[in-house]
Amino acid sequence: MKPGEIRKLSVDEIRAKLLDSRDELMKLRFQQVTGQLTDTSHLRVLRRDIARMETILRESERAAIEGAK
Repeated sequence: MKPGEIRKLSVDEIRAKLLDSRDELMKLRFQQVTGQLTDTSHLRVLRRDIARMETILRESERAAIEGAK
């Protein structure tokens, strides 16, 4: 996902997608260990998507804190 697409989502939607992505990453890791995974580049893409979502969540949390001051 692109950062612009993530920013359009609500915080709850981002958290739900984050949980789904982490679950998918865990499944892909198991597939890699057992030798069933053929496209290993998907692991890298998924890790970066997770990092993007976490970063945008943190930005929104900090903006809420700054807005409350």
